[in-house]
Amino acid sequence: MAGVRRQRRHGFAGRRSSLCTFVLRARGGEEDVEAKAQPNIGYNKAVGGRLRLKQIMEAPDGGRSLIGKKVAVCGWVRTIRAQKALAFIKVNDGSTVKELQVVVVAEAEGFEAVCGQGTGASVRVEGTVVESPAKGQEVEISCGVGDKVEVIGGVDPKVYPLAKKKHSLEFLRNIAHLRPRSNLIASVSRVRNALAMCTHRFFQDRGFLYVHTPIITTADCEGAGEMFRITTEGEETAAGEDLAALEAEVAAQGDAVRAAKAAKADDVKEQVDKLLALKAKLEASGAKQSDSGEFFGQPAYLTVSGQLAVENFCCSLGDVYTFGPTFRAENSSTTRHLAEFWMIEPEMAFANLEDDMDCAEDYIRCCAKTVLESCQSDLDFFALRVDKEIQDRLSLIASKPFARLSYTEAVEVLQEYVQKGEAKFEFEVAWGKELQTEHEKFLTDVVYKGPVIVYNYPKDCKAFYMRLNEDGKTVAAMDILCPGIGELVGGSQREERLEVLDERLAALGLPKEDYWWYRDLRLHGSVPHAGFGVGFERLVMLCTGVQNIRDVIPFPRYPGHAAF
Repeated sequence: MAGVRRQRRHGFAGRRSSLCTFVLRARGGEEDVEAKAQPNIGYNKAVGGRLRLKQIMEAPDGGRSLIGKKVAVCGWVRTIRAQKALAFIKVNDGSTVKELQVVVVAEAEGFEAVCGQGTGASVRVEGTVVESPAKGQEVEISCGVGDKVEVIGGVDPKVYPLAKKKHSLEFLRNIAHLRPRSNLIASVSRVRNALAMCTHRFFQDRGFLYVHTPIITTADCEGAGEMFRITTEGEETAAGEDLAALEAEVAAQGDAVRAAKAAKADDVKEQVDKLLALKAKLEASGAKQSDSGEFFGQPAYLTVSGQLAVENFCCSLGDVYTFGPTFRAENSSTTRHLAEFWMIEPEMAFANLEDDMDCAEDYIRCCAKTVLESCQSDLDFFALRVDKEIQDRLSLIASKPFARLSYTEAVEVLQEYVQKGEAKFEFEVAWGKELQTEHEKFLTDVVYKGPVIVYNYPKDCKAFYMRLNEDGKTVAAMDILCPGIGELVGGSQREERLEVLDERLAALGLPKEDYWWYRDLRLHGSVPHAGFGVGFERLVMLCTGVQNIRDVIPFPRYPGHAAF
């Protein structure tokens, strides 16, 4: 009887009509409001046209305006349950996390072919939109007499790796070419897309120019030595191997310098001097190798940041930004680090640290608001499967002004909690030491219960290009810390005074000759300017609740893994 009721509801004997190609409209007060659904004018002639599932499932009325109309949809089978007279197929096409149920009767063309398929097969369905009795959806598609279901690409259920069961994230990373078909990666991809579009809109609407900065560089923006060196095939001769060994020594000594500074050790100067000597030796070795065929005439690397390059344009064109891939040869396998990642890096001319904090806060709040407004179904999925507090957290970020306090004040607040016995940290809280992730999360999650901007850090904790404050101990730097993620944004007012910049380069063991063009900007019409960097993947983590950075980028690169 259930099958008979289904057949009556779906009206399989009804006449065939043309496929819908229109814009949905819904009543909104006294005037018509155009729905989010768009006309079926996509580039899909290979299949004779189709309607995206988002246009049906995420229409304001859940697709009810389409009831009674003929449509064609394409996608991949999530589940199929075949009976003698009916087949129930759930289809998803990637435009939404929601699945559309298709009910196919035995008399429909292609019934037997589709019943022989399973999860992962690609199909095209022509049918009528009808009211759905199923829970959680307003409509479904009836593929009845005179209608057609076509198998575009079949699968072998015995070997298809994404069967209808739960898979670990580690397993999905090993099949990165197929993991976008999983609900998690698909939803993350849609949020990532929304954030990328939001980024460009935010800066373009405020008069910023988009600048493409180079991926290949000879300068180390961070001064850490953790860079991928570029060589041509066959270049690694014995001399090349010696150079690689020297580079490894420089990288290791860079780690030693950072550790000494963080611990405020007595031998900081000795460690810096040793790093300078190694870099001088490396430079000399590089010069020798350039005579034997170094492609760029000197050692070149994949960039760790586009900041130094985009500053050049800032000092000529005003407000600019870059948004692209960056690289770091840090041998880390944590859930927060990648070897290849994307950075958003704006620079503002005639701006100070306060401007920098204002712009960064406005940008992060805009991102949170955009995801709340345009990715609701994906957020519902994240709230159900990943982080039940994700929507509340984003609403808080979008609506509440960020707390602001100096680094010194932050240290005092943390120390007060420790002294009262209300907090215990693995890493010591002391002025002059870097704030660790546990400290940052305590400030956001416990003390202020929202985003926090910490500014005016000790100079030894920050990079050479950050402007030295009048106290001679701190720099005009800031970090934005967010609940659940810790540090999200790092920025500063840049050092525009050449003599101070040179002192900072020397103190950090960086040869000023490598930065001659960056220094040159300070000789020709120097201006105060400021900027910040946002790790795009961390921003995606913030907006999805996903805890492992490897699952918010399409093809993660990390030690031992560069497949796909």
